[in-house]
Amino acid sequence: MKYRTLGKTGLRVSVVGLGTWQFGGEWGIDYEQRDVDAIVDKTREVGINLIDTAECYGDHLSESLVGRAIARDRDNWVVATKFGHFFHSHMNRTADCSVEAVRTQLEASLAALQTDRIDLYQFHSGPDEVFDQPALWQMLNEQVEAGKIRHLGISIGSNDNLHQTDAATEVNAEAIQVVYNRLNKKPEERVFPSCRRQQLGVLARVPLASGFLSGKYKPGATFPANDVRAGRDPEQLRKTIDQVQEIAATEVPDGVPMAPWALAWCLQHEAVTCVIPGCKNVEQVASNASASDLDLVRDDHPQACPDPT
Repeated sequence: MKYRTLGKTGLRVSVVGLGTWQFGGEWGIDYEQRDVDAIVDKTREVGINLIDTAECYGDHLSESLVGRAIARDRDNWVVATKFGHFFHSHMNRTADCSVEAVRTQLEASLAALQTDRIDLYQFHSGPDEVFDQPALWQMLNEQVEAGKIRHLGISIGSNDNLHQTDAATEVNAEAIQVVYNRLNKKPEERVFPSCRRQQLGVLARVPLASGFLSGKYKPGATFPANDVRAGRDPEQLRKTIDQVQEIAATEVPDGVPMAPWALAWCLQHEAVTCVIPGCKNVEQVASNASASDLDLVRDDHPQACPDPT
């Protein structure tokens, strides 16, 4: 596993992280603790040290499963979570970024994660008018001073949200999380240049395009009702699968599995610190981690600079 420094935070993170939305039960599987323990055990084994979760992946459910899985060696992990939404039921959330609501969420996340501090606490995909609350960021920075939060970040909802990205340094946020993958390169236009100017760390979420860049889905693929992908427009789904098949045929080197190739593709952009794919089982953890060993050269962009530290 390779490691990079997450922007100005000083945190050394594996270039492949572990995304955990699936643990909240919205990706077609209900996870028990033993399932999560096995995935986290494999994550340890392959050298991944960053776990990204959120308050609304279940009602702090993902956080609780993660917290128990890493309790014995908490200090070895970089734990990233988010704030701003309340989970009610499957894909049913309400947003609340009032100062007191976020303060309450922070305490609930600390309890669920069984920890006394969160390494990266991220504004969770809220609109600009909610983001633009000086009192909210003052409270959060007070929590940084108190030691309950180590670093602040912003998980932007739109992958072209320059307003929030440009304001990161002003609110003392040091990392941006954004959707970025081979099918969605929009952040390269404005968000990534802003991140580079401000020396922000970048977490690339959905790097496998919700699993489609694994290459395993074929025309006619369907998803169970409790899978977040079940509501996709059939025609758009067909176009996505056709595009992925074209990429697999023309861009992925012979003998290289598509999923790790897609992760390595993201990591070649000089702005990206870490990709945070989800996984459903230990085999997918190992596959994702293997992206660290792939040295690709992208014709469409200069290769990522090596981390000198």
